Amino acid sequence: MTMRWMAVCLWTALAGGGEPPAITLTGPIERFAPDVVSTTFSEVRLTLSPDGNTAIWFSRDRPGGAGGYDLWISRRSDAGWSPPAPAPFNTLGRDFDPAFSADGRQLYFCSDRPGGLGGDDLYRVAISGDAFGAVEWLGPAVNSAGNEFAPMLSPDGERLLFSSDRAGGAGRQDLYVAARTDAGFAPARALAGGVNTDADEFDATFLGDGSTIVFTRAADLRRDRVDLFVTTAGPAGYGPGRRLDGEANHPRYDSYAPMLDWSRPDHLLFSGRRDERSGVDVFRVPYSLAAGR
Repeated sequence: MTMRWMAVCLWTALAGGGEPPAITLTGPIERFAPDVVSTTFSEVRLTLSPDGNTAIWFSRDRPGGAGGYDLWISRRSDAGWSPPAPAPFNTLGRDFDPAFSADGRQLYFCSDRPGGLGGDDLYRVAISGDAFGAVEWLGPAVNSAGNEFAPMLSPDGERLLFSSDRAGGAGRQDLYVAARTDAGFAPARALAGGVNTDADEFDATFLGDGSTIVFTRAADLRRDRVDLFVTTAGPAGYGPGRRLDGEANHPRYDSYAPMLDWSRPDHLLFSGRRDERSGVDVFRVPYSLAAGR
């Protein structure tokens, strides 16, 4: 464990380092769509359409997809959630980390399909009703020769938040942001402030205010438990963050892949395990922002 990581752990163990909690979990944590979405398989980073009727997530091991990592879709009707179906644009490789835009007209995701710069790159696909358009690579301003994970467009549609292990970061996975332009996106830059460390920071989501961020951190995601953290923007950027209070983090199992619920923006979705018998499930919990946020 590095000295810098120890300092971050100490900072978050204290009373927020002077930073008040950014959010408070205000209700019970519910398992999302048991036996349809949350099953014995690993179900990760679910995103909901603004009308709440389409759920898209990825699974590492659900059978019936095109490859090992696939995106899955379930649609809600009066009869409940439909049986999951693989997304029509899955490949034989890794397709994962979906995120609706706030207007529901685009889906951002990651893939290692041919045509990228290397590793996992960021893509999007247009949505019209229940139909998907052509898959679009987000280009070299966003993607790198490293791996890019967990894209999410801000509620105002102006900033793309994601993580990357590209060269030049503070650690392995760091958080980056790219401003949206008429031509696509401006060159990505590391998220300002002290949020990126020599640990792994990844899987980030904006909350409903478009400023507060919930993200995942581990000293080393390959061997250490991962937990959810929250940080807020200040004059110098985002602070180191603090471990999310409440029961979202489990004392034994990983909690990760947070995502704002576009259909209920005062709710947070995340993935994790709660016992040895279950797979990785999706959970939803209501939250409130601290005063002034």
